[in-house]
Amino acid sequence: MTDYRTEHDSMGDVQVPADAYYGAQTQRAVENFPISGWRLPQTMISAMGMVKHACGVANRDLGKLTGSGKNPLTDSQVDAMLAAAEEVIEGKLAAEFPIDVFQTGSGTSSNMNVNEVISNRAIEIVGGDRMALDKTIHPNDHVNMGQSTNDTFPTAIHVATAVQIQTALIPALESLHASLVTKAKAWDKVMKIGRTHLMDATPLRLGQEFGGFARQVELSITRAKVARDAVLELPVGGTAVGSGINTHPEFGARVAAALQQRTGIAFIDAVNHFEANAQRDALVQSHGELKCIAQTLFNLANNIRWLGSGPRCGFYEVQLPTRQPGSSIMPGKVNPVMCESMMQLTARVIGNDATMTISGAAGGNFQLNIMMPVMAHTVLESIALLSSGANAFVEFCVEEMQANEESCNAAVEQSLSMCTSLNPLIGYEQAAKLAKEAFASGQTIRELCLEKGILAEDVLADALDPWKMTEPQG
Repeated sequence: MTDYRTEHDSMGDVQVPADAYYGAQTQRAVENFPISGWRLPQTMISAMGMVKHACGVANRDLGKLTGSGKNPLTDSQVDAMLAAAEEVIEGKLAAEFPIDVFQTGSGTSSNMNVNEVISNRAIEIVGGDRMALDKTIHPNDHVNMGQSTNDTFPTAIHVATAVQIQTALIPALESLHASLVTKAKAWDKVMKIGRTHLMDATPLRLGQEFGGFARQVELSITRAKVARDAVLELPVGGTAVGSGINTHPEFGARVAAALQQRTGIAFIDAVNHFEANAQRDALVQSHGELKCIAQTLFNLANNIRWLGSGPRCGFYEVQLPTRQPGSSIMPGKVNPVMCESMMQLTARVIGNDATMTISGAAGGNFQLNIMMPVMAHTVLESIALLSSGANAFVEFCVEEMQANEESCNAAVEQSLSMCTSLNPLIGYEQAAKLAKEAFASGQTIRELCLEKGILAEDVLADALDPWKMTEPQG
């Protein structure tokens, strides 16, 4: 048995690995783009399979596949084509998609890769010879019927993006939010000092601080839903330039409906297919929300890292879980590794937004954007990083954190900003003088006020009650 077989496309014969389900155009792309070794992620391949399946169903129901056109299919052949698409969706043929991300900018190579794999696998399912040059279930005529790469590839990006946000990112953020809410409630009575400009400020409760963190993540969930909803309009049905040439007028709406039914996500036919084919503004918008989520998570992790600093020479108001040794030279040192991991991955996502922005702005000329494969890879990488990062942060950091009440309480009385609550009683300027004198003498505000007899002891005790400082007072 030879190691190669002959496949054919419009440019001629090509030698393809004998056991591969892909064909000539895929092999040409493998040879043309030995660039990075990065392939499109499986989430994108699965989405392309979903699109091909939905297109097959639409063409079947419209009578196009079994109609009077050239080489009509039998019902069993149509069923086989849909079954092959399901195998692509399920990842059973994952090894058959070897093309580099940095390929033809429309994604034509990957679109034809999927078409060829479905074609040859479907031929095999019905008992045909997938090695034959004459494809009884043809990658262009049947699998790609009523389609162009220019409308189906961006459709698949939209589907993959929305599905991954819905099934991976939103649940991960919801888990993080719930964990932070639990900590906020548990630590509601832990008094600590606030900090602004990294300098001592007025008191607050550790639970209030973590309640603020929880609200940040709650807003991130809202932003994730905006990111998902930004890509609900699907270009499919526009074919080459948005005009819908060679496709049925109902095709785009039917495909969107089929994808909505499969995923439970409210996909719709594009309002204007010329815009939907040519521009990737929706993806840029979607990733912009992901960037905002990333900077929120960076900020959250960095704040928790600072709160856990120490254990003797830092704040150490929160005890972070011990995950691994922190130094190859300093025995016993432990680092905030989960915070650092989160900060790195979110930095990557923030950087990815530059790729998305330039791809959307400069990659689209007239009726087509030619930066789509890298946009697909980038947006799905960002979603995967944020999702897995949030899940790991919950499991290995937030859930195991403990409040260090002793450290939290210790700094409250020492803060010079305790004098803030004296403003209504003695005025801002006198309170400021007390703060400066207390700092110079090493005394607390309370000690200095008692020494000078600024206020009666009961009035002073009430004014300098830290708990009262954590809530508005009439």
